Amino acid sequence: MTHRLAVVVKGWPRLSETFIAQELVALEAAGHAFDIWSLRRPTDTKTHPLHDRLRARVRYLPEYLHEEPDRVWRARAIAQRLPGYQRAYEIWRADLARDRDRNRIRRFGQACVMAAELPPETRGLYAHFLHTPASVARYAAIMRDLTWGFSAHAKDIWTSPDWEIGEKLAADDTGAAFGATCTAYGAARLRGLADDPSRIDLIYHGLDLSRFPAPPDRAPRTIGAPLRLLSVGRLVEKKGFDRLIAALALLPARIDWTWTHIGGGPLGESLARQAAEAGLTRRIHWRGACDQPQVIEDMRAADLFVLPSRIAADGDRDGLPNVLMEAASQRLPILSTPVAAIPEFIATTVHGTLSDDGPGDLAAAITMLSDNPEQAQRMADAALKRLRSEFAMQPGIDRLSRRLDDLTS
Repeated sequence: MTHRLAVVVKGWPRLSETFIAQELVALEAAGHAFDIWSLRRPTDTKTHPLHDRLRARVRYLPEYLHEEPDRVWRARAIAQRLPGYQRAYEIWRADLARDRDRNRIRRFGQACVMAAELPPETRGLYAHFLHTPASVARYAAIMRDLTWGFSAHAKDIWTSPDWEIGEKLAADDTGAAFGATCTAYGAARLRGLADDPSRIDLIYHGLDLSRFPAPPDRAPRTIGAPLRLLSVGRLVEKKGFDRLIAALALLPARIDWTWTHIGGGPLGESLARQAAEAGLTRRIHWRGACDQPQVIEDMRAADLFVLPSRIAADGDRDGLPNVLMEAASQRLPILSTPVAAIPEFIATTVHGTLSDDGPGDLAAAITMLSDNPEQAQRMADAALKRLRSEFAMQPGIDRLSRRLDDLTS
């Protein structure tokens, strides 16, 4: 099959980005053939079952240019003979003047390698994330005189400067032919920065429910029984786990709780230290990164899913975390916060509980849900119903597939 599309990702495979793997597997099923071009090599020691289903070839660009100097210089010589190299170089120099960062230099070097090594039948580039991957895709596309598009998600929307987003959305032959984003919250920001707002599509990731077991037949938890809390998410500021630990320390002694956390991240040591200083170590289980079967098993065993998302100091924030939909797929009651696009799926008191992220507020919400298990289960049932009716994966895949057909036609 002719591979007319190149997909650019930051790293492959990544357990924290299974929504990308879900999408790419579905695009292959829809008839799209592509190679994956990854800016980084994998760091996770485990993979997701979806990664094993993907047939696409993975090509790794030089993660650091000095590690593959012969490849980089050979590619640069080829790239300099391409029709759009000079224009791409001028755009990159203008970007570098406003963003004097070594990473910006690496992006241009990776773009040269990609432009030089793309198969001749390639007609379009599609990047996941609007920041680094889209920069590499944009420079390479300009060099090769190709069209390109992107999917934007969360951090890339809220921490990229307005000037860079605006230029990537420019309604000319250097900007993206289309941009997809997975929340109405993010789409509103991007449309406000675009010359042509119609280029931005709202495409929810949704959930491929065929990948998940049927939900358990949950009876409401018995009041006074042990309360098993579960969270899944990277140990980073925007997930709010520091405030959750502070909240757990405030729970009344009558609640016999345990908390299991799944996921890795740079704040692991400091959060474990915070828990120890609060005297909570024996109640907390740090699982680290886990594969999907383990995550689902823990969801089926838990009583309450907690994701206390917040806006980080640098502006980073969640979009609509897929783990909320995964918890809903198992009829697991949900406690989260009204941050970013979370209310697009969870209407508080209807599909779950959305609390302010202060420790006292979180503790009060956990206590309320512990004391009202029938109400918690009714909301979980409503979340599952909404997931099935409004957040299925296939409508979004169909719309994205049409965009990619246009991109490569």
